[in-house]
Amino acid sequence: MGVLNVTPDSFSDGGAHADVDAAVRAGLALVEDGADLLDVGGESTRPGAAAVPVAIELARVVPVLRALRQRTAVPLAIDTTKAEVAHAALDAGATIVNDISGGRWDALMLPLCDERGATFIAGHLRGHDLASVHTAASPSFDEVVTELAERVAAVTVALRGRMFVDPGLGFGKGTAENLELLQRLGELRARLGLPVLVGPSRKRFLGELTGRALHERDDATVGACLAAAAAGADMLRVHDVRRVRDALVVFEQARPRPGALAVDTRGRA
Repeated sequence: MGVLNVTPDSFSDGGAHADVDAAVRAGLALVEDGADLLDVGGESTRPGAAAVPVAIELARVVPVLRALRQRTAVPLAIDTTKAEVAHAALDAGATIVNDISGGRWDALMLPLCDERGATFIAGHLRGHDLASVHTAASPSFDEVVTELAERVAAVTVALRGRMFVDPGLGFGKGTAENLELLQRLGELRARLGLPVLVGPSRKRFLGELTGRALHERDDATVGACLAAAAAGADMLRVHDVRRVRDALVVFEQARPRPGALAVDTRGRA
C-alpha cells in the first residue's frame, strides 16, 4: 500500500503533493514502483497536528481520487475517520476505507462501509481525538488485541468478510510496544481471525532505534517491513514503495520454508 498524503503538514511528506496534478503524478509513480494499492489522506495524524474541517479534507482528497481513478486501475483507499469524507471518496472511486480509529470517532462509518460494500481497515488507537491519542498510556499487546476484537465484534458479518485490522504502530505506543506488536503480528492475526495491515514507515520508534532523522528512516522501514512479513502481515503501508517491494521480492524467494533442511556451512568458503 503506497502512502499518498495530500496535506500541507503530514509528518513525512507534508506539502509535497499539495496540488492535484502533483498528487496524481506522485500516486502514479508509486504504482510504477510496485504499489498494489494507494492510500490517499487529507488530514495529518502526526502528534500535534490540527484537526481538519470536513470541507477542507473533501477539497483535498476528492479531486485526487477522481483523477487517479481515471489514470490507474489499482484499488484506491481513503484514509479518514469521517464518514462524510469516506462517502464522497467512495463516490469518487475509492473502494477501501482506512480508519485509524476503527470507526470509533464517527458512528456512521461502519454502517456506511457495510452499505457501500467497501473494504474496511480498522486501526487501533486510544483517545477520542488526535490530541488525546498521543498522550494516552501505551497499551499492552493483549489490550490491543482485546480492543481490536471489540471493533471486529461491532461490524456485520458481511463487513467482517471485507475487513483488515491494523495494530496502529506509533499511535500512542512506545518503542517497546511497537516492537512487540511487530514480533507478534501472526498471533494478532490468529486471535482476531482477520488479515493484518501494518504501517511502520518512517515512524518515530524507528528513529529511536537507529538515531536517524525522519527522512533517513527508509532503510529502517525496510527492516521493520521484513520483520512484519516474517511475522505474518498481509499488507504493508509504506512511503518508499520501490525500496520495500524490492526487499520483499528477495525476502520471499530466499526465506526459509517450513520443513527445510538446515545445513551447517560454518568454516566453508
